[in-house]
Amino acid sequence: MPKPTKHVFVCTQSRPAGHPRGSCQAKGGSEVLQTFWQQMQARNLFDQFSVTYAGCLGPCDSGPNVLVYPEGVLYSGVSPTDVTAIIDEHLLGNQVVERLKAPDGVW
Repeated sequence: MPKPTKHVFVCTQSRPAGHPRGSCQAKGGSEVLQTFWQQMQARNLFDQFSVTYAGCLGPCDSGPNVLVYPEGVLYSGVSPTDVTAIIDEHLLGNQVVERLKAPDGVW
């Protein structure tokens, strides 16, 4: 397998119900992760980027969070319907999806 040029980390951190920081898991982090994996498989993109589940990426109240390297771009409030835009625009097209990018004060 060729070395991918980009790596995507999807937060699936889980915390107890009612925790003051919340969690990406409770906001749909696992569904976002599954959508990345499903699209990667359906579109045969294994050599384009890698997707890994992650623990807490920081701004839990803004989750689900997705972090893309090597650029170090953090996306917040990502839903499964946003995954196609991240793949097409950022991972394949090298353009940050501005509407999903975490504010500068957060990341």
